[in-house]
Amino acid sequence: MRFFRHIVLTSLSASLLLANPYESKEEEIKSVIATGQKASSALLGELGGNLKKELEKGGALGAAKFCSHSAFELTQSVAAKQGQGVQIKRVSLKNRNAANAPLKDEAIVLESLEKLHVEGVMLPEYLVKQVDADTYKFYKPMLINKEVCLKCHGVVTDAALKAELHSTYPTDKAMGYKSGDLRGAVVVTIKK
Repeated sequence: MRFFRHIVLTSLSASLLLANPYESKEEEIKSVIATGQKASSALLGELGGNLKKELEKGGALGAAKFCSHSAFELTQSVAAKQGQGVQIKRVSLKNRNAANAPLKDEAIVLESLEKLHVEGVMLPEYLVKQVDADTYKFYKPMLINKEVCLKCHGVVTDAALKAELHSTYPTDKAMGYKSGDLRGAVVVTIKK
């Protein structure tokens, strides 16, 4: 009887150790981070590469036209390659395109990041927020870290570019940035 009780207790202890919710949660978070990093890197790489080509071909005006006509579709294309349950978007408190307006929970995260940034705190590479039992949001802050970004997002002086931006985005809030400013974030929503 004592031997049987020992086997049952050993088996039960092993089961509890193997089913440690902290270990499975840790693995789940690692998976979310890996998915978020992969998806955000893919999006930023695609957008950056295409913007560079358009800048070389048509200057800032060409890049602005690319963004207005192709950036949203390119984002959807990159998201489709990430697999089921993964959505990607760019959001900003000062959005140019209404499609990039943050949801309420995303705006709260962006406001917190902006406050930290203004106070001189070095922003993290990413943030992860659990939305519900099966959903996470991975945030990759985007900073204005290249001077070329300011051609369209700084003080726009080129008349043709200014006219293009105004006609395409009549409610544009994405100007007046300086180098180093927080532009927004890539948000990767991951459903497990």
